[in-house]
Amino acid sequence: MSVIAPPPSSEDIAQAKALRESFSKIKEQVSRVIVGQDSTIEQLLIAMLAGGHCLLEGVPGLAKTLMVRSLAQAMDLDFHRIQFTPDLMPADITGTDIIQQSESGARQMSFVKGPVFTQILLADEINRTPPKTQAALLEAMQEHAVTVGGKTYKLSEPFFVLATQNPIEQEGTYPLPEAQRDRFLFQTLVDYPTRDQEGDIIERTTGSSSGTIAPVITGQEIIEYQRIVRVVPLPPHVKEYVLDLVRSLRPKESAAPKWVAPWVQWGPGPRACQQIVVASKARALLQGRLHVTTGDIDALAAPVLRHRIVPTFAAQAEGIDADAIVARLLAELPKPQGNSAGL
Repeated sequence: MSVIAPPPSSEDIAQAKALRESFSKIKEQVSRVIVGQDSTIEQLLIAMLAGGHCLLEGVPGLAKTLMVRSLAQAMDLDFHRIQFTPDLMPADITGTDIIQQSESGARQMSFVKGPVFTQILLADEINRTPPKTQAALLEAMQEHAVTVGGKTYKLSEPFFVLATQNPIEQEGTYPLPEAQRDRFLFQTLVDYPTRDQEGDIIERTTGSSSGTIAPVITGQEIIEYQRIVRVVPLPPHVKEYVLDLVRSLRPKESAAPKWVAPWVQWGPGPRACQQIVVASKARALLQGRLHVTTGDIDALAAPVLRHRIVPTFAAQAEGIDADAIVARLLAELPKPQGNSAGL
């Protein structure tokens, strides 16, 4: 049975316009420090609006840490960074109970919070720490809480995990298991800058001047904007398109193209449908629309799906990766027609 969402109110429409203006100012502030990387910054902003986490993949030196720190400053959010190493323990992330002595001499257990108690957490090189420590993030990412010593502690809202991993140096690494990769809304690829952008980077970073970032919005405003994202209508034809897209990537699905089974070992689950829809709602608002289009779905299909597809050995042997699989399906999948009203 389909549930028809009520149309957005005039207050919601006003909030949607304010959201677009605020996030335009955030990009302007971040550009004072970060050169280029417009697509990466947009995906990070969309993930935050959608209430999701992001896995950043790129070689060292592409300013991933600076980018995340700059976003935290522009949003006036608390920021912590964890450098993941092979000897990092779960308690180093979540915190631990310690024995403290009061002024009266009595001893009692006291919880000391770990770096996960923040609003933006940068998990740097998450694939360099063992699975036990990686799993310590799982509850925090999904439940926005951690449990230590039988007690559950809520994290501050809004809460985002932005994790990085190096795609070229794999010695001594622990690849994230599929279940944990699925917790990330996006896997975003951070690419090299263009020649002109790299020249601008040299000028900015080797001189005496440095850009400063002023806070634009607050955490409470972000929470309100996340609510606005949820009220964006999803036209029925776009919903059907999402179902066709995701289900066609499952090799045992009868409606999947014949070439999918030889190339895809495992396809995306239902969470992919949920997350591509909520991310597309956020993108629609940033584009100045109060409805989702198939164009939004196409634009975000790769970052949502690339870490949820396991190519077969045959596909890998031919140099076919998840992005190539998604690109071919988008090119072949019929685009349904429908009517939607603009903002």
